[in-house]
Amino acid sequence: MNSSQIELNRRQQEVVDEFALFDEWMDKYEHIIELGKELPVLPLEEAREDLLIKGCQSRVWLDAQLSPEGRVRYRANSDAIITKGMVSLMIRVLDDLDPATVMGAELWFLDQIGLKEQLSPTRANGLLAMVKQMKIYGLAFQSQSK
Repeated sequence: MNSSQIELNRRQQEVVDEFALFDEWMDKYEHIIELGKELPVLPLEEAREDLLIKGCQSRVWLDAQLSPEGRVRYRANSDAIITKGMVSLMIRVLDDLDPATVMGAELWFLDQIGLKEQLSPTRANGLLAMVKQMKIYGLAFQSQSK
């Protein structure tokens, strides 16, 4: 396991531990909304049509760049506060990791915090679309660096 994979697992465990502090799902939702306020924002003037994630009920723009250190850096924005929180959570876990780690990430924290079960089917599909797009960026940057 390389340092990027170790960091991915550490971040996921941190999220699991954080969500374990809340007993009720309403408190967890409020926490997700708060996370949305900390999102590395993609300014709306940069939110182009080609950055829209297909399959999300809300409008979600996701952009990624490869840093000079060879790590994937994400920025996003959404027109829905809960979605903004979900994408913020995903960025918190996957940002600033190497492309191979992003591409192969097993995101076990989503099951452990119970998020998928709490989302409506359309929001759950949107979350899967977010994850897929983040991994596609990892794949694209992985093939660029070869």
